[in-house]
Amino acid sequence: MISSILLGFLGGLGGGEIFLLVVVILIFFGGKRIPELARGLGKGIKEFKDAKDGTPTKDDEIKK
Repeated sequence: MISSILLGFLGGLGGGEIFLLVVVILIFFGGKRIPELARGLGKGIKEFKDAKDGTPTKDDEIKK
């Protein structure tokens, strides 16, 4: 269930194609950079959602 939600944007890719994508990402970025990239992506998504909902962030509170 969760994997279908997380990988839903990949469309009709099969297991072989997904495995190939993971290998290419590991080669391109390296194993040490992937958690850093995931953290940055998560922060970006959170900031986008907060901006969309109008939720003030820590930076907004400091400016006041």
